Amino acid sequence: MGYEVDFIGTKSDTKSGDAIAVRFGDLHSTPVQQTVIVIDGGFSEDGETLVSHIKTHYGTDRVDLVISTHPDQDHINGLTAVLEQLTVKELWIHKAWEHNTGIASKFHDGRITDGSVGDRLKATLNKAHELCELAESKGVTVREPFAGMEAFGGALSILGPSADYYESLLPDFEGMPEKKERAGLQDSFLSKVAKAIRKVFVDWGQDHQISDDGVTSAKNNSSVITQLVVDGRKLVFTADAGIEALDQAAHHLEACQLGAELRLVQIPHHGSRRNVGPGVLNRIVGEPVGEGEKRGISAIVSAASNSEKHPRKAVLNAFTHRGATVSATRGGHIRHSWQAPSREGWKPLEPEPYHYELEEEV
Repeated sequence: MGYEVDFIGTKSDTKSGDAIAVRFGDLHSTPVQQTVIVIDGGFSEDGETLVSHIKTHYGTDRVDLVISTHPDQDHINGLTAVLEQLTVKELWIHKAWEHNTGIASKFHDGRITDGSVGDRLKATLNKAHELCELAESKGVTVREPFAGMEAFGGALSILGPSADYYESLLPDFEGMPEKKERAGLQDSFLSKVAKAIRKVFVDWGQDHQISDDGVTSAKNNSSVITQLVVDGRKLVFTADAGIEALDQAAHHLEACQLGAELRLVQIPHHGSRRNVGPGVLNRIVGEPVGEGEKRGISAIVSAASNSEKHPRKAVLNAFTHRGATVSATRGGHIRHSWQAPSREGWKPLEPEPYHYELEEEV
């Protein structure tokens, strides 16, 4: 058994997106002996690149499973091309508009009904709704991915979110009515305020600029977190999940080791510093190691070639502290593989150096 994972670089110079293709099985045999998975499709034009990549490098137009992690345009838009141009067996995607029972009681306006909230979710998450309709029109099986779901004989499992946690996030999705009680999270952390930047110099080993108090949006925390185990090697895909979501998923990760060792972890949300903290990284990746020590783990982040925000150098350092070899797409493609045939024209990517100079907002 072998596998290869391809992180497809976004075509946008400034906007990061996630588009991932995976295949596993006997990669030295025919496609019939292999399983193909797509996890997100990036922006619309990235979906075209993803389709071409699967046809060219996997030698097939069949996809066994497509996972839409959450309905942000940099993750979901490209999946239309995948469903239209490839033969897809199953689509796993959350249908937020069907999780509206009792939700009206969460909002300040007493005139709101469960049905009107469901309609609002369907409208604001219209791309997800359209994708479901497209899949159903093509006879693709559509299922909602929640913690505990498995596929391919247990090789693939969903670590998060749970259905209860997902439903608890919905009232805080963008475009929802005003809640009775607001935690103050959305307005405070999403507000865009111009800040000055200064350079700071750091020593090895300390986690700068990240903390266990970091927050992200409810939609990001609704991201599907996926584990794939092939030949005793564990691969974890995190999408845009934040600390709260990752911490919950870590419980499932610790409970379903299957004797496997972590070999790949996706750095969440394109390397945002609000999505990871020392505590959850210790649980998922491991405790910090000495300078120069490695655990045989690849940590990969999808980032645009010229993004001002992504990835944060402090986040890359934090994964390096824990023995991971860190790589960033920066508009290019990254292939991580095991027991896979060589691919002409592809060569190992130079890993990220340790960043002793960081940018800090003041």
